[in-house]
This record gives sequence, structure tokens and C-alpha cells, in this order.
Amino acid sequence: MKTLVLAAMMVSGLTFLTGSADAQQDSVKRKNKEINYGVNISIGKKDSTGRIDPSKGRFVGGITFTRFDLGFSKLIDNGSFDLKPANDFLEYKGWKTSTVSFDIIQMGYRFNPNFKIYVAGGFDWTLIRLRKNITIQKDQPTLTYTTDAIAYSKNRFSSSYFHIPLNFELRTKENNKGRRFYVVLGPEVAFLIDGKVKQISAENGKQKFKDDYNFTEFRYGGSLRVGTNGLALFAKYYANDMFDSAPQKGLKNMSFGLTFGLN
Repeated sequence: MKTLVLAAMMVSGLTFLTGSADAQQDSVKRKNKEINYGVNISIGKKDSTGRIDPSKGRFVGGITFTRFDLGFSKLIDNGSFDLKPANDFLEYKGWKTSTVSFDIIQMGYRFNPNFKIYVAGGFDWTLIRLRKNITIQKDQPTLTYTTDAIAYSKNRFSSSYFHIPLNFELRTKENNKGRRFYVVLGPEVAFLIDGKVKQISAENGKQKFKDDYNFTEFRYGGSLRVGTNGLALFAKYYANDMFDSAPQKGLKNMSFGLTFGLN
């Protein structure tokens, strides 16, 4: 995971430092295609020069390396940030409980230079850094744990999903520095890939366990991003429960942080 995050941050950092390629090129160069840090295709009406006219509607899509989200996750237990007694074994370290996600493919329609609708696909991780020396158990009908006589230096409980967001993008005209301001919002659904427990201790060294851990198999929610070329603030909220396990009914997840590579 560290290697994956580092690689994504390097790509996203380059996006932020250079800005959006679409915004930095002059208007003549941009008429032919919209670059989105990947392999992209635009299909639309052409102007008298044979290039796609950016003022007209066009289909856009392809492989993308944008919208890398890095931030914090918070658990909401029936409307409260405080976990109820049935869930207090999930007590976590707030500043080390994080979210990471990015898109790898997208397809949509740009109606004009200021408005686009597109559907994307990518990966999303929630990484919960547990405070207590427990082990979440595999292959159990409900979310179950054991208390261990071990002081874990790391005890991380995580989920990974393939997510499919539907985004509505509004952006301003370029300013005199070639930058735009964006508002991107919309619903998303996600499908569980797996859950994981990762522990590090002096007694057992590094250990990893994989299971579904009763994470909900189908997740739905929404997101909002506000920012400029290459950098934005994001917030996400998942409307259904984190777990299918009955004692965790009403336990939901939200996240917030920075989006790198927004364009």
C-alpha cells in the first residue's frame, strides 16, 4: 500500500506542480483534444481547421490518472462521532485513520467548456488504525474480535472497494494565469474487493489477514470537490452501513481531505 500511495502521490504531485495540461496549453492547441493525464479520446464536431470545436458538445473518455484523494476517515455511530459500547472495540486513532482513492477510467459528455457529466471507475481504501490490542476474526457470521496480550505497534483494519462515481462538473472560464475553478459533485456506488487486518508486534513481527470481515458488499454515497487545477478539497459520505453485521447497524463512514490532479 505504501508503494502504491507513493506512486500515486508522485503522479498527483506532478499534476499539481504543472497544473492541468488542458488549462496550460493555449486555446489553439486545446481545440484538438482535452488532456487528462492519461490516454483520452474526444469525439465531437470539428471546426473549419479540422480540430474538435471546444465550444460544442463532445464525448470524452479513456484511461485517467486524476482525482487522487488523500484524507481522513471518521466513523459515525447512529449520528454520533462517539462509538456506542457495542462498537467501542473499533476505537481508532483519528489522525492515523485515513482514506485513499483514485480513478483509472472515465467516460462522459462535455456539453460546453463549463459543464461536463462523466462516470468513472477506480479504487478506494479506508484504513482504520485501531487503538486496542485486538484481532478482528476471519470467517465469522458477525464482526468478532479477540483481546490479545500483545502490544501492537500497528493494528490496522481496512477495506478496499472498486468505486463507480457519477460526477457533475462545473468549471469557470480560465483566468489570466490559465487556471479554472471547479465544483465536482455526484453520487457513487462501490463493490467490496476485500478487507484486511495488518498487525506489527515484537512477538509476531508483521502479520496480514484477509477476509470480507462483514464489510458491506455494496456501498453507496456521494462526494463533493471544490478547488482549482490540480488541487481541491473533498468530502465523501457513505449512506449505508459499513458492515452487514447486525450489532454494527447504523455505523457509517465519512471522509474528507485533499484531491490532487483535479481537472
